[in-house]
Parts: sequence; structure tokens; C-alpha cells
Amino acid sequence: MRLPIGEHRAPGFWPLAFVFSLFVLFLYGPMITIFVLSFQGPEGGLTFPLRGVSLHWFQKLAEGLGTVDIGAAFRRSLMLGAVVMLFTVVLSVLAGLAFRKKLKGGNAVFFITVASLIMPSIIVSLGIGLQFRLLDTGIKDLLTAMDATSTLENYGTALGLLTSALGAHLTWTLPFGLLIMFAVFNRFNPAYEEAARDLGATPWQSFQHVVLPLIGPSIVGIGMFGFTLSWDEIARTSQAIGDVNTLPLELQGLTSTVTTPSIYALGTVTTIVSFAVMGIALGAAALLRRRSARKK
Repeated sequence: MRLPIGEHRAPGFWPLAFVFSLFVLFLYGPMITIFVLSFQGPEGGLTFPLRGVSLHWFQKLAEGLGTVDIGAAFRRSLMLGAVVMLFTVVLSVLAGLAFRKKLKGGNAVFFITVASLIMPSIIVSLGIGLQFRLLDTGIKDLLTAMDATSTLENYGTALGLLTSALGAHLTWTLPFGLLIMFAVFNRFNPAYEEAARDLGATPWQSFQHVVLPLIGPSIVGIGMFGFTLSWDEIARTSQAIGDVNTLPLELQGLTSTVTTPSIYALGTVTTIVSFAVMGIALGAAALLRRRSARKK
């Protein structure tokens, strides 16, 4: 934006601009560095200078990194992220609707829900893992008492991608979703719903045709938060995943064994997925806003 003629920047503008530039460089510099190094030539290493530019290490990544099945880990992370996104959106919207009215014990429920944000992630993961191991013990004792030998022999563990890991990730994503929905409904004008009711709309019709279009962009944002927070989560997954790994866990393990730019190529791919999800979410939110504006 151009300044009006005759006006000058405040004396503190340039020092603050310099500090802000350093902050942006600190924030995005590592990501840009990994992105650049992932395009090293076949003779390239893990550091600068670049030795040619090619897609060689992406090809090596596609061929696999030793005994690690990157493709399977990638699919597991995508599936878990999608399920976490769905649960986060549905539960956050339902909780937001419920908390529009004063609930007995509502404050306690709210503080219990957001308490996981201030607890160390690894402690949350350990607690969930311990709960499911106790559940395993109880199930095995029950099967033993029922003399269900064949079922007991085939039983492994309740720990898994869509059980304990899903619960661990929801302790991280749900508080953010709830806080967003509370903020949205805090400024939501109930007169729109009352007008719909006066025109004969049922509660479901007023929600579908009035409330949902207005809060649609926020729902898209919650979905984006749910997926991206789950996509790169390590600490809450590590003790609660069972005998499989998500992509971030595999990536963490590869940092000590892979000594080629293939690991940078993997980091670039995961970052592109994150940016793609954010781009889709922003596009969907903009589309919903335009549709809402046209209806008005």
C-alpha cells in the first residue's frame, strides 16, 4: 500500500520490519531449506552446496526406503487424519450447539475438554496406552473365564489406528474445534433462526438452511485444523498406536538411519500434502462465503 504524498514511515517502522523479516525467515527457513535440498542431484548430500538439480531422490523415495513401507504409512496417516477431521467437525459442531444454552456442569465439561492442551503430549499418550493395555487385560481375563480359547488365541490388542490413536489425536484436535465453535456461536445472531421458525421451518430445516450456511466457513476451518494437527502428530501417537506406525513416526525413525536427500524428499511430499489441504480448505471457505453472500 502506498503512503499518501507527504507522509513518511514512523521512525520505528524499519526496525520492526527487520525483526518481522527475521521471524518469518526463522519460521519458514528450515522448510525452504529442506525443499531445496530435496532436489539435489544423484551425487548430492544432506548439506549445501547443491550438486545438480534433479528428481532423483523423489524417485528413490518412490522405490522405498529400505524395510520401511512408506506408502503404507502414508495411507495410514491419510486415513487417520480424515477420520480425526470428521470426528472433530461433528463433535465440535454438536458441542457448540449444545453450549448455546446453559448446561448444568457445562463449565466442568469445558475445562476437562481443554485440559489436554496444557498437559504434556507424551503423558496423554502414555495414559491412553495404559488404559488400552488394561482393557486388553480385562478382555483376555473375560475370554479366559468364558473358556473362549480360539478367540483368545486370535486376540491381539485393542491398541490400533482407529481406536487408541484416534482417541489420542482427538484429545489434541477437539479443544481447538470447540474453541472455534464457541467463538462462532458467541457472535451468531439467533434472530435468523427465529425468522426461519416464524416462517414455519422445523428445527432441522432452520439448521440446514440458516445456521449451517452461516457457520460453513468455520466448519471448513475446523476440518483443516483437525487434519493438519493429526497429520504431523508424533508425541500423542507414539505410545498409543500399537504395532503400526504413522508417517511422522516412520519419518522420525528414518532420521537416524537414512543419510541421503530421500528423507528431504519425504519431508517435501508431506509438506505439499499439508499445503494442499490448507488450499482446499481456504477455497471451500471462500466458496461458501460467496454462496452465502449471493443468498443474502
